[in-house]
Amino acid sequence: MAATPVWSVDPRTGKQLERVAAEATPREVDDAVRAAHASRGALADATARAAFLRGAADLLDGSAARVVEAADAETALGPARLTGELARTTGQLRAFADAVDEGAYLDVRIDRADPSLTPPRPELRRYKVPLGVVAVFAASNFPLAFSVPGGDTASALAAGCPVVVKAHPDHPATSELCASLLRRAAVSAGLPAEVVGLVHGFDAGPELIRHPLVSAAGFTGSVRGGRALFDAAAARPVPIPFHGELGSLNPVVVTPAAAAERAEEIGTGLAGAVTLGVGQFCVKPGLVLVPEGPDGDLLTAALAKALGDGGPGVLLDHRMRENFLVGVRERAALPGVAAPVAAGPHGDHAVVAGFLDVAARELLEGAGHELLLEECFGPVTVVVRYAGQREAVDVLGRLGGNLSATLQLSRAEGEGAPGPAAELLREVTRLAGRIVVNGWPTGVAVAPAQHHGGPYPAATSHSTSVGGTAIERWLRPVVHQAVPDALLPPELREANPLGVPRRVTGA
Repeated sequence: MAATPVWSVDPRTGKQLERVAAEATPREVDDAVRAAHASRGALADATARAAFLRGAADLLDGSAARVVEAADAETALGPARLTGELARTTGQLRAFADAVDEGAYLDVRIDRADPSLTPPRPELRRYKVPLGVVAVFAASNFPLAFSVPGGDTASALAAGCPVVVKAHPDHPATSELCASLLRRAAVSAGLPAEVVGLVHGFDAGPELIRHPLVSAAGFTGSVRGGRALFDAAAARPVPIPFHGELGSLNPVVVTPAAAAERAEEIGTGLAGAVTLGVGQFCVKPGLVLVPEGPDGDLLTAALAKALGDGGPGVLLDHRMRENFLVGVRERAALPGVAAPVAAGPHGDHAVVAGFLDVAARELLEGAGHELLLEECFGPVTVVVRYAGQREAVDVLGRLGGNLSATLQLSRAEGEGAPGPAAELLREVTRLAGRIVVNGWPTGVAVAPAQHHGGPYPAATSHSTSVGGTAIERWLRPVVHQAVPDALLPPELREANPLGVPRRVTGA
């Protein structure tokens, strides 16, 4: 049977650009995983790992013009956005190289033997070891930062795990280019090129999940696709961790005091957050609770003006465009739902942004309005007008898990004694992995304290795909009890030859 070709497609025109690769057969997936598995011993050298990650960052930066051009041709995200994304990507790689050098991610803990305790305590030395081959599923909306050289890949390699990436069909040429740069960096650092594998094709995803030598998986994508892979990971004879980032509504609550204080500012800022990246950010605000009354009207008028002033945009592919248009139509057709600014098609390839408007009581009491509580990927949001805080809290109570939740508070609410704002903070903390006050959730800072995850369906685990602790997903703890010092791994030896931070008997 002839191999199925993988084409690079221009989303601005829908035309094929070039044949990039072929969809991987089961044999080719097996070959990639086995080659990665065979390379894992080389990654045990922490010095080489750190050099590899820094070398990959340098090569990506040195090839910035090629990388940005390839990504823009396949995603229409624009050179400015992609240049920033590339900087974020190389920053992640260097940050994880620093983490490898520091060694704190190993979480070394030593408890000295103490026979006087009841029961007696033996000598215990604990640290973390890599899981093995990690399957990485690239995202459509971040062809760099959540794709081949992205955070899942960088954190897994930093942990000492080789990766096999399932390329996203929206940017296969970009994936091939980035994979080649990562492999060059690996060889330059004295590591096998096979520490980074790349496969294409829909069927390659389930094949990766089922492969007995794959030890964990990282995924960013839809609820439907992610849940299918999550279930497959759990159904294996030996289940594996599946760290999936799926769907998120990212609710925003605007208090009456905040609307009275800065309605126009909030409305304009909301429009910017909804349209950033043509609404294709996983933290786009998709549901906004606005107080009924004149201040709420002023806010939505500012939102409408800002959306109307914006131009059309191109989504990542025509399938997403069609799903967006269908999703908007279905939501707008629900009873009691208005479309003050109608999101919809613009020509044959682009879309325009908009928002829907509904009363909270309609959402709480109407039949079939659950659809408004599901993510609609693209430049649209749902404004829910509430009559009092109890109504706002009731709406929040209907939501599932989210990556983020935002509170727009007045200056007095932010500085005063705990009151209604504190209740709202408690409610959104239950819902989300990141809480934003008087800002917008778009723009996830890459920092040690960052958490990009949340309760299901935002994520399938309680881990993060952004930030320093993302490395923890690919490690497992091992305790050595009463093991002679000469037999211990260097990280646990008494002399601490690697200078790894450690906690000794609680200190």
